Amino acid sequence: MVIVIKKKQIIMASIFFALIFSAFFMHNLLSSKILQTESFTSSNWGLSFKKNNPIPTGNTSAENLKNFNAYYLGDTSAKRIYLTFDAGYENGYTAGILDILKENNVKATFFLVGNYLKTSPDLVKRMLSEGHLVGNHTFNHPDMSKISDPEAFKEEIESLENLYKEVTGHEMKKLYRPPQGKYNEENLKMANDLGYKTFFWSLAYVDWIAEKQPTHEQAFKKLSRIHPGAIVLLHSTSKTNSEILNDLIKKWKEEGYEFGSLEEF
Repeated sequence: MVIVIKKKQIIMASIFFALIFSAFFMHNLLSSKILQTESFTSSNWGLSFKKNNPIPTGNTSAENLKNFNAYYLGDTSAKRIYLTFDAGYENGYTAGILDILKENNVKATFFLVGNYLKTSPDLVKRMLSEGHLVGNHTFNHPDMSKISDPEAFKEEIESLENLYKEVTGHEMKKLYRPPQGKYNEENLKMANDLGYKTFFWSLAYVDWIAEKQPTHEQAFKKLSRIHPGAIVLLHSTSKTNSEILNDLIKKWKEEGYEFGSLEEF
């Protein structure tokens, strides 16, 4: 009788410890998955600059981004930079910006939203006729990191494509920039599945607040962080940008920089 009891105790103890081990294993596994998800949940694109290195580090590595055909930086061994503009609306400065680009023989990429295509079709056509690229900044400029449904994500992208074709008669280049730089890993995958390359940036500054424009000195100080392979983000809605762009381009050329196209990626 004693032997039978001991056997039952051993069996019960074994079951108990097996359950404890399973619970511990599942807890660690779930915690790991949660951490992996959280590292990409509603992320804002961000950069950090080291004191003695002008080339910034992104909050997601360039290697990881490349898995989704996403980029924030070009070849850092060559003095080649990529000029891009984001435009959610027309603020009266784009024509002058296009004049400066033409005068300096510099090509840029303009990431546009639906509102811009509706209100400024002639400027969009001019961008194309003068050799610039037009990229997809989504139709409504929402926080794309909150869109988990592939069909809803696709609608934001393809609605802009359709309007662009209606306005210009051309297919849109598969170049995508997330509004406000908000993204997650699933977004990058969905954009890649739609054939898009995603572009963040390695140099930008607070130039988009129309009522609080930086001075020329402040702008030049921030943009002095130019570096090989830089993808530069400016806003064409900025009065300051329209005023400094000619001098800025000349300054960068004097420093030995050439201007490339995002199509090189």
